[in-house]
Amino acid sequence: MTRSVILIVISLLILLSSSRLYAQPYGSQLCKNPEYTCYKVKKGDSWKKLFRDETKRDLVMRINRMNTSLYRGLTIAIPVSENEDVLSYSPLAAQINPPGRKLILVSIKDLAFGAYNADGTLEHWGPVSTARGYCPDIGKRCNTARGQFEIHDKKGEDCVSTRYPVGHGGAPMPYCMYFNGNFALHGSYEVPGYNASHGCVRLFVNDAQWLNEEFTEGERVKVVVK
Repeated sequence: MTRSVILIVISLLILLSSSRLYAQPYGSQLCKNPEYTCYKVKKGDSWKKLFRDETKRDLVMRINRMNTSLYRGLTIAIPVSENEDVLSYSPLAAQINPPGRKLILVSIKDLAFGAYNADGTLEHWGPVSTARGYCPDIGKRCNTARGQFEIHDKKGEDCVSTRYPVGHGGAPMPYCMYFNGNFALHGSYEVPGYNASHGCVRLFVNDAQWLNEEFTEGERVKVVVK
């Protein structure tokens, strides 16, 4: 077997393995937790149909780390408690050691970010989707770098990618905030409950807008990816 054939086989195995992981979005992992009840989506269901109250809908979407459309057979987690305080459902600590300046903490494992003020208090959190591990459109692995960074540039609602789709560019990246070269935190309507990006950190669009226009405005904001 030639080296090129071996590489193709390995790439296909990685892709198939990734696909199996993607078939189980974050919410299904909460089914054994007594604080949640799980619901299997039926044909015709939508976020708005299932959760007519906007606050409850936003909370459940955050818990499931997804803003993409529902599809039949998908399992989503719904909190048993009537508590709708978003901060109380954060997977990240409510208080950390004071960083001395504003900090955005991104947890790849928890599929979540936390926005902390200078004294280490969590102000807001939300879902993320980071690199998927292998990107078939570029034929190689893709990762979100772990480490400490700083937002060095940002753009508004009209921000778009210069690299994706491959060969064309123009993929929407509303409220982008660049923290590692060309990699950015940015809004997306494709936060699917698992890691699926080329390396950027996808956020709910309203979270990206808040971070861009309020949290990072006029500030030197540190970004930690772990």
